[in-house]
Amino acid sequence: MQQLTIDPTFDIHDHRHGLKLLKDDRETMVLENRDDVFACPACGNAFDRLFVSEKRTQSFGNPNTPFCMVRTDTQLLVLTH
Repeated sequence: MQQLTIDPTFDIHDHRHGLKLLKDDRETMVLENRDDVFACPACGNAFDRLFVSEKRTQSFGNPNTPFCMVRTDTQLLVLTH
């Protein structure tokens, strides 16, 4: 399993081989980690879903699962396990 690379920004094109796009609008994306290709950049474990937001504010319901958060210069990444 390779580490999900997070530089100053997250670029899906660098990770297309292991992530499946589930939802995309202008400011948010939801991606699936296919076959646990990538490890979470925060904890190093496999993750299920990756939520990427460029919004200044974001609210979430009860994820009912462990999650990690990573901040880039312009994005908030939430990874559910």
